[in-house]
Amino acid sequence: MIATASLLMLISGAAHAVVNAVVKAGGDKMSSRALVDGSSALLILPFAFVVPVPFGAWPWLLGSFAVHLVYLICLIKAFESADMSAVYPLMRGTAPVLAALASVVWLGDPVSPGVALGIALVSAGTAAVVWWNAPGRRALGWALATGATIAAYTVIDARGVRAAPSAISYVVWVFLLLGFGIGAIFAVWRGPRFVIEARQQWKSGLIAGALSLVTYGFALWAYRLGDVPRLAALRETSILFGVAIALFVLKEQVGKARLAGAALIAGGAALLIVLR
Repeated sequence: MIATASLLMLISGAAHAVVNAVVKAGGDKMSSRALVDGSSALLILPFAFVVPVPFGAWPWLLGSFAVHLVYLICLIKAFESADMSAVYPLMRGTAPVLAALASVVWLGDPVSPGVALGIALVSAGTAAVVWWNAPGRRALGWALATGATIAAYTVIDARGVRAAPSAISYVVWVFLLLGFGIGAIFAVWRGPRFVIEARQQWKSGLIAGALSLVTYGFALWAYRLGDVPRLAALRETSILFGVAIALFVLKEQVGKARLAGAALIAGGAALLIVLR
């Protein structure tokens, strides 16, 4: 089960980086996010008629909705303030430490010395990525706020998926709530701008929506199988994919410090896979 959960998280990390690259590349970040979330909800809607209703998980679903709303606003503001290669590692790398602390206290998940070392390496890599080429103060604040909300929804959803009758039940309903709820809020928020962006980006939004189902669906499935501290840190391999996308696709400047940090993150991820 640990090997399965680890594989799910690696796939989740790769897909997550692609989804965020689509949002970063979009002209209007909030409209792009509305397209992604709305598309994922439409794609998963048919499953709502065949999976059990997650009655025991409703408090966690509502809590997840509230935290995700704050998270996405912080994410959009961070992407509007700096390059993806500057803020993405920071927001993703701070989350596993906070999530590990919360899951130990709240969920009672264990943390072995090997897992603690892996988490430390992931976080050290994150620090290296931003330390020598830090984004501006505004972008830094939004990135740190994004990391805190990632940790919060990670622990909430880990508890919720364990309370639901099945993993797929929670996955379906969390995407329906986030997609139709937050997607609608963002679409109304942007008004006519959303209509313009939807006409131009509906194909990329649909693809990113499908990948969004993979990235967070697999993550929630993994949380049902294994402990949160290991898996939350392992998902931050998305930083490696994010830096690669920023370098080769978005054509951002990625210096040696960010590459060295990515190597530390890779080492920490390897430890999280092989150590117990």
